[in-house]
Amino acid sequence: MAPNVPARDNYDTSSERAAGAGTLDAMKRLWTPAWIARHVATVVLVLAFLALGWWQISRAAGGNTLSWAYAFEWPIFAGFVVFVWWREARHTLRGDEPERPAEPVAAGDDPVVGARPVVRRPVRVARVPAAADGMEDADLAAYNRYLSWLNANPGARPGDYPG
Repeated sequence: MAPNVPARDNYDTSSERAAGAGTLDAMKRLWTPAWIARHVATVVLVLAFLALGWWQISRAAGGNTLSWAYAFEWPIFAGFVVFVWWREARHTLRGDEPERPAEPVAAGDDPVVGARPVVRRPVRVARVPAAADGMEDADLAAYNRYLSWLNANPGARPGDYPG
């Protein structure tokens, strides 16, 4: 018996569309001068971090106990560089959607579940001083008189205050 071979009608061509992820057109986005610099930097950093990890392993084997921590740290740094490179390449291949201006929402409208949050302009609030009820604090009034006296007598010392 022949193995089950899917019919050509059922063949998934979604990955072969123009500029789709995984196509040569999409991969061309990763061969711009900026991306070539990123590829080179990734390779150089990963090789340098792995070499530094190997160097720390040889130092740790020679008796330097602190080097054991660095021997594990440098490969983690190399892994982080690979992760960032992979994430950025994936974002570039996906072709992130451009930002759309946020639609204004009325005060009474309920937000739609699953909708992107709307960032609004900050609201300026006018600060209104507390209304004086006519009764002033005696200590505050004395302090204000003292400050007025100091302002009227610039060369005076605080001990010269008559009040």
